[in-house]
Amino acid sequence: MTAGALVSIVMGSRNDEAHVEKTIALLERLGIPWEKTVLSAHRQPDALGEFVAQSANRGVRIFIAVAGLSAALPGVIASHTPMPVIGVPVPTGPLHGMDALLAMVQMPGGIPVATVGLGSNGSVNAAVLAAQILAPGSPAVKRALDEYRQELREA
Repeated sequence: MTAGALVSIVMGSRNDEAHVEKTIALLERLGIPWEKTVLSAHRQPDALGEFVAQSANRGVRIFIAVAGLSAALPGVIASHTPMPVIGVPVPTGPLHGMDALLAMVQMPGGIPVATVGLGSNGSVNAAVLAAQILAPGSPAVKRALDEYRQELREA
């Protein structure tokens, strides 16, 4: 855990590590402090609940939850906090991530998970969406996000 992290990246498995590299790189580029941990919604439900409950005390404002297969992680996090949760479905398993994607977008009313696409674009978009959520309250994040989007237009 990182003191002062605004974004908490939670992975369901160490195998998801490669899927957060672009997320982390863009958060760093945009000047957004982050933390990263591995907690399974299925194997460590109590530890996950405690981690999420303590997040406000650490300053966390947004969760990015990375999961494949049944992808319960983002929904479980969302059930424990009113803070925004961004789900990143991992393209793995026999359905190549479609099961994870559908699990994330089919949350019950009142417990939303903002879900990005599969693959590396989803990893990038999770960081962009986190920045967009933070930008109205942070001139520095807004400026960095504007510069990033200008670079995309020029490319």
